[in-house]
Amino acid sequence: MMWLMLELLNEYGLLSLFLLSFCASTLLPLGSEWFLVVLLLQGSNPITAVIIATLGNSLGAGTNYLIGYYGGDWLAEKLLRIDNKQQQLAESWFNRYGSWSLLLTWLPIVGDPLCLVSGILKTPLIRFSLLVTTGKGLRYSFLTVLTLQGAEIFI
Repeated sequence: MMWLMLELLNEYGLLSLFLLSFCASTLLPLGSEWFLVVLLLQGSNPITAVIIATLGNSLGAGTNYLIGYYGGDWLAEKLLRIDNKQQQLAESWFNRYGSWSLLLTWLPIVGDPLCLVSGILKTPLIRFSLLVTTGKGLRYSFLTVLTLQGAEIFI
């Protein structure tokens, strides 16, 4: 089964990266960084790969935002599996740093709840989108630079 999944990911390259990046910031406990590294090492265009990964991950985060904006606690807990403790932690970050905390939505544990809380608190969508996309784009860009520089050293 795992072999089949890897074959599908490899065959569809950037589309797979988009879908994996999207899912990684929504319901599924996945990571997309490893696949970005694989594609880069296989020779994918770094700029295109970063844009695709950022777009997918940002749209996934937007899903969490919309659930918070329209869906409330039941959807957050049942669909996203974000419990009260995670939500309270995200709310404390949001209260302390304001919407600037959205630059950190790529972090594990607190990232998805930050998007949800931002929706609950009705952060303007444009501000949400700009901050989330910037943070996620910087993360993927940094990972790309590290990967390509590491490849030059070791390959």
